[in-house]
Amino acid sequence: MFNPPLMLALVAMVTVQLFKFFFAWIWFRRIDFTRLVGTGGMPSSHSASVTALTMAVGMEAGWNSTLFGATAFFSLVIMYDATGIRRAAGRQANVLNRMLDELKDYHKLETVRLKELLGHTPLEVILGAAYGVLVALLLHP
Repeated sequence: MFNPPLMLALVAMVTVQLFKFFFAWIWFRRIDFTRLVGTGGMPSSHSASVTALTMAVGMEAGWNSTLFGATAFFSLVIMYDATGIRRAAGRQANVLNRMLDELKDYHKLETVRLKELLGHTPLEVILGAAYGVLVALLLHP
């Protein structure tokens, strides 16, 4: 069973994660395997994948279909979440990590650093979405 919308969403997500991995390797001169599965960074793989999925569904089921409407709505929710809620959580983690760093000088604490790179800037989401559209337009059968 071949499902073009699903395959295009996966292609968009995997290629963006590979881009982030190789970019980090070249830019920082070290291999960081967390970039293959981690959140955050330029561009947004979530935005790329849901946009590729939505575009492929629109091309197959029609732009006026209920299925296109549902995928478009959930894509917008995911992209809003990436720039809003997840980004705010990352900023809060940054503040908490700095507070822990300052407190450990005065108190005996077992500190576990919180993950700070959770969300995306609007530019990261827009470029991820543009890449998703491009993947769907170029690779849809």
